[in-house]
Amino acid sequence: MMTLIMQIFFMLGGLTTFMVGMKMMGSNLEKAAGSSMRKLMTKASANRFVGVGTGAVVTAIVNSSSATTVMIVGFVNVGLLTLVQATSIIMGANIGTTISAFIMALSGAEGFSMAAVFSLLAFVGLIIQMVGKSDKIKRIGSILIGVGFIFIGLNFMSSAVNKIVNDDQLGPQIRNIFIMLGNGQETLSVGVAILLFLVGVLFTALMQASAALTGILIALASQGLITINMAIFITLGSNIGTCATSLISSFGTNINARRTAVIHLLFNVIGCLMFFIPLLIWEDKMVWAITRLTDDPKWQIAIFHMFFNVMTTLILIWFIKPLTKLACVIVPESRSKKKKQKEPDMLDVRFLETPPIAVAQVRRALLSMADMSYTNFKRSVKALLNSDLSEKDAFAETEKKINAMNKEVTAYCIKLNAKDLSMVDESKVGSFYHVTSDIERIGDYAENIVEFTEAQSENLTNFSEEARAELQDMEARIDKLYRLVVQAFEHQDLTLMPEIDEAEEAIDAKQREMEEAHIRRMHEGVCNVEIGAIYLQIAGTLERIGDHITNIANSVKTYKELPKHP
Repeated sequence: MMTLIMQIFFMLGGLTTFMVGMKMMGSNLEKAAGSSMRKLMTKASANRFVGVGTGAVVTAIVNSSSATTVMIVGFVNVGLLTLVQATSIIMGANIGTTISAFIMALSGAEGFSMAAVFSLLAFVGLIIQMVGKSDKIKRIGSILIGVGFIFIGLNFMSSAVNKIVNDDQLGPQIRNIFIMLGNGQETLSVGVAILLFLVGVLFTALMQASAALTGILIALASQGLITINMAIFITLGSNIGTCATSLISSFGTNINARRTAVIHLLFNVIGCLMFFIPLLIWEDKMVWAITRLTDDPKWQIAIFHMFFNVMTTLILIWFIKPLTKLACVIVPESRSKKKKQKEPDMLDVRFLETPPIAVAQVRRALLSMADMSYTNFKRSVKALLNSDLSEKDAFAETEKKINAMNKEVTAYCIKLNAKDLSMVDESKVGSFYHVTSDIERIGDYAENIVEFTEAQSENLTNFSEEARAELQDMEARIDKLYRLVVQAFEHQDLTLMPEIDEAEEAIDAKQREMEEAHIRRMHEGVCNVEIGAIYLQIAGTLERIGDHITNIANSVKTYKELPKHP
């Protein structure tokens, strides 16, 4: 009994090491390719084959279909993907996740221990991490350690199972249990097949990782405890169990995001139905075909896993629109929600699990916030020049949104900072705190202009034609600066900085020119004291708005000009 307990402990330790390795490898690959993944997923066109390829590549990078589907749910929730695009990417994700099984199948080659080789690789990764100076080099070291841990964990599990099986007392009893389940028989009974299928569903749903179950299957198969017959039905169940993560992640999202999670479930349920019944009838023929390719049960499991997902995708890829319609029927739109749709939440907490994508989402949120602030600026200048306060309520409502978004972005950045960020992403998040403050200040200055307009209206005074022309010129210069800054910030393009600096200097020069012109008009008696005081304050306010807009572009320098070897 003590032997069994000890070996179970070793199995759990092996499983833990394996999962840590998977996480370490996947998370560091995410950091290396996070921005590219976001571009891949958001540019997935209506072409279904492009979507499938995108899903396969992204999942191969993050090494988890669950992680990919959670990202997809998040992207649909913020409106970056349509249901049709999400469906094709989900199909590709199911193909990409099969790479894990092939990686694991490399372990335990006869006469040559891959675990030993990858253990050495983990040590090399540790050395690289210790001596590496750049963020990129350290990340490579972490990836190597992760890969090594995967094989060390598999070796631990396989060794523990081997000791249990070869124990004089426990071995025969353990083998008898598996024999009762169908080991050694040509075909499995319907009851056993369903039981094994449910084991796959429940275990994967609890672990929220089909890779963990695949690792255990490979450990059992390497000791001859399960056959390909048994592994096939457990693997089928794991494909449904892995949907639990995306279903959980869809709670609290908009209706299309929930439909995306349902599509993921439908894809796997339909796929399992297409395979389950024929397997019960022609199980021996399927097993015969797989065993002709290889006699190694580990490779047999990997081959079937890929075959299932590829075949299901090849069949269902032609039924993407019916799948989305079925999801719409299962998750109908209530009448109350038809009247008022919730605005997309760009700062979805689901993205925090993939920091590079979360960083990109903060940038999108800041651009949206900047657009709101600049819209209010344009409203304020229009009100000033036309003495028209008809948009005052719309202005106030937008100002509330700007203030709320400022708090939301700040809170999100605090959460993001707690994640394991690369040096560049950490610098970006640090700069975002200042950007959100600059954007909020632009809105505040726009509010000041509205207050000046109200004061001007109460005094029944107006600007001279020359002063109005100067204000319009200043507005045009700020417009030019804003367009350049948005482009530089959105695309992180420092090549625009000379033009931005020139545009900002032109605003400063215009402010000095406005002050000089105002003094001249005062001497000539064209302007009175009351309107003159307001005019000077507005000129200074417009110049400060230009400064804050320029600060947004300057924030890009903080991470684009980082030294390569800190």
